[in-house]
Amino acid sequence: MSEAMLNRLVAVTQRIDDYPDRNERRDAVDQKLIDWILSAGYIPVPVPNSCFGGKEAGEFADNALLEQWLQRVCPGAMVLSGGNDLGEFPERDATENYLLDWAEKQKLPVLGICRGLQMLAVRAGAELEKREGHVKTHHTLVVSGEKANWPTSVNSFHNWCLASCPDGYIVEARVDDGTIEAIGHTSLPWEGWMWHPEREQAFSHQDTKRLQRLFSEQKQ
Repeated sequence: MSEAMLNRLVAVTQRIDDYPDRNERRDAVDQKLIDWILSAGYIPVPVPNSCFGGKEAGEFADNALLEQWLQRVCPGAMVLSGGNDLGEFPERDATENYLLDWAEKQKLPVLGICRGLQMLAVRAGAELEKREGHVKTHHTLVVSGEKANWPTSVNSFHNWCLASCPDGYIVEARVDDGTIEAIGHTSLPWEGWMWHPEREQAFSHQDTKRLQRLFSEQKQ
C-alpha cells in the first residue's frame, strides 16, 4: 500500500452496545459517520474495543494486541466517535486512551466528536458537568478565534459539557448559552467538537472542510 493511501486511513473508535438478553456486547459505529469520513476523501477503519487483556479482572494493562493492530493498520489520523458516557464501558475508555497515547507519539491528527471531545478534555485534566437543554436541539455557534470553516448552527445530543477548558487547549467556539462547543490543542493537530457532523440531514460543507484541514496539519 502506498504512503499516500496509508495517510488516508482513519482509525474510528466505536461505541459499545450491551445486549444481556443475548449475552452479547457489540462494537458499533453509525454508518453515517463512515459516510461522512468517506465523503471527505478518507478511508475509515473501525477500532475494536476488545484488544486489551485482563478484562475479566477489570484491568487493562496488556496493550500488546492493540499495539499490533495499530502497527498493521498504521492509520494516518483518528476520529473518536460519540456514544456512551465516559466510565460506562472501561474497555472503551482504555482503548481510546491508548489510541491517544499513540497519536501523541506519532503526532497524528485527531478529531473528537461529542464524547470524543470529552475524552480529550478529561485526559488533559478537565472536569465535566451536567447541562440541560442540549439534547435533540440546535445551537448558534459563537467562534472565539479565526472564523474559517466553522458552521453557524450545530446540533446537540449530549447531557455533559466541559466545566472549563483543559490545559494545553484553547476554546475554538462556544454556543449561545456559553457552553464550550469546540476546543483545539495548542501544539498537536487535535480538535474536539461537541456536535455530530454525521447527524445533519445534509453534511455541512464547513464541517467537511474543517476535517480536511485538520487532517492535513502536521504541528510540531
